[in-house]
Formats: sequence, structure tokens, C-alpha cells
Amino acid sequence: MHFCPDTPDPALTARIYTDQQLVPGIRISLPPVAARHVQVLRFQPGQSVMLFNGLGPEEGEFTATIDSMGRSDVQVTVGAFNPTQREAPRAVHLAIGMPANERMDWLVEKATELGVASIQPLMTERSVLRLSGERADKKRAHWQGIAVAACEQCGRNRVPLIHAPATLSDWLKTRGQAEDLGLLLSLQGGSQPLVKSTGTAAAMTFLSGPEGGLSAAEEAAALGHGFNAVTLGPRVLRSETAPLACLALVTLTGHS
Repeated sequence: MHFCPDTPDPALTARIYTDQQLVPGIRISLPPVAARHVQVLRFQPGQSVMLFNGLGPEEGEFTATIDSMGRSDVQVTVGAFNPTQREAPRAVHLAIGMPANERMDWLVEKATELGVASIQPLMTERSVLRLSGERADKKRAHWQGIAVAACEQCGRNRVPLIHAPATLSDWLKTRGQAEDLGLLLSLQGGSQPLVKSTGTAAAMTFLSGPEGGLSAAEEAAALGHGFNAVTLGPRVLRSETAPLACLALVTLTGHS
């Protein structure tokens, strides 16, 4: 089952994200990374691309025609707006104890394809990856770029927001009286099966730990901030697998 069945054939066009305001008839320069992509694909003036910016109240994308191509600049004229709806029926957010190595990159990419609304990278007691300052800023920009590329590939027109890395304790304090449904992925006794816990909430946040999971104290803190403990079953899934399984259940199956 594909989340984005209407994705244009990549052999015929390219989908490009830009944060610019898009209005039919105007001429714009593509962002540097997008311009390079179009050049690598050997597109020529007169060929069409698809543009999206995730802005505005209506979901959709714009056709555009390549006007000119320089060594580092590609000019296009924005064409007609095509309304499309490829977002998940419910807003699902992930708060994740960051996995080590390249697994976070993979998780961001796949979560974006599955329809995640936002991702909050977290540092917890058992986290191997710890980020702050300039290094955290660079990682966040890197992950946001992965989310953009995944949207271009899968057909989504809204790019999920990748938040700045934070400690679990600090993040829990910022949630305050959050109105979305908070679900803590836990292996502790008494956790309810996820399939019986999502209800009809319009938005939800899944909180999951890194390799080794959250500590007992961290789980207690999350429960104290209004989270409900849920389980995916008796098997122990990897830190990057569990949140994706939750996303698939909610966004692809339409489970309620």
C-alpha cells in the first residue's frame, strides 16, 4: 500500500520544494540544491517541473516551466495550481530518543514518507547521541533536508518540522497542557495495546526511547505529564522501528 499513489512519474517530471511564495505567472529562481538537481537530471528549457511550498490553507502543488538554465541558476515560470490531498487524516507527532549512527537519518526519511507531522529529537538517560550548540543546529538542518527530499519523492506537499534536539525533561516541561493524545511506548506491565488506545483523537504524539529504552524514572515523568503507556506487543522492536510501526498503524491503515 502506497501512501502517495498520485506521485508523478519521475521520468516525466521532478517535484521540487521551495519556501518561496508561489503565484501563477511569476518567474522565480529555483533554490541552489533544487537547481543542481534539475541540472543533474539534464532537464532543458521548456520542460515541466512540479513545485510545492507547504504554505497556504489548501494542499497542492504548482506546475512550472523551465525558462532558462545557467551554470548555477535555473529560472522557471510558475503555472497552474493543482489541489491535492496527500496528508494523513490525523496529525501524528514523534518524540524520539535519538538512535545512534545513521539510524536517525533513516528514521526521519521513513517517518516523512509515512506522514509524520513533526519530529522532536530527544536526549535521554540512555542516549548515545548527544547534541548541543552548533553541532545540534547542523544536525537539525541535515534532518530537515532529509525530510524535504522525502517529501519531493513521495508526493507530500507539507514538509514535517524537525525540532531542535532537547532533553526529555526540558521537552516535557514545554508540553504544558497539550491537547493532543500523548502515547508512551513502553514494555512495562499494565501498558495497553496500541490498537485499543488511539481512539478518535485528531492529533497524537508518540514518545519512544533510544536503544535500551527510557528509564523507569523517565517513563514515570512522562506518565506524570499526561502520557498513556501503550505497547505494540511482546516483541522488543528497535528504537527506530517502533515509532514507524505506530505511524504505519495510524496513517496507513486508518485505524481508529
